[in-house]
Amino acid sequence: MSIKVKEVAFVFHPVTDIARARKFYEEFLGLKVGVQVEIAPGQWWIEFDIAGQALAISNAVPGAPVSSLTLEVANLDEALAAVRAANIPLVFDVMEFPPCRLAAIKDPDGNQIGLHQRKATS
Repeated sequence: MSIKVKEVAFVFHPVTDIARARKFYEEFLGLKVGVQVEIAPGQWWIEFDIAGQALAISNAVPGAPVSSLTLEVANLDEALAAVRAANIPLVFDVMEFPPCRLAAIKDPDGNQIGLHQRKATS
C-alpha cells in the first residue's frame, strides 16, 4: 500500500520578523497574499499564491532556515541585477546546466530561494 499524493500543499519558510518578511516577499519578490491568519496575537501564518501553489511563512512555527523554494524567473540576469541592487545575499551565483540556469539568494531570515530560468529549446 502506498500514499496517493495529489499535489504540493505548500512550501514553508519559518521567519522571525513578519513585517520584514512580508516586505521581502511582497515588495521585492512581488508575491500576492492568498491567505493570512493571525494564529495568536502577533503570530502569523501567511500564504502567498505562486501560480496556484502556496508559499507559507510563519513566525508562529519555529524552525531553522530551509532551502526548499525555487522560483522560475523570466530573465535570470535581470533578476540577479535586482538582487545585487537591493543588497540581497547571494548563496551562489549562476550555475549553468544543459536545460537551465540557477542561482540562489537568501531571504531576511536565511531561507534559501533558488532563482531558475529554463533555456530555450530548439
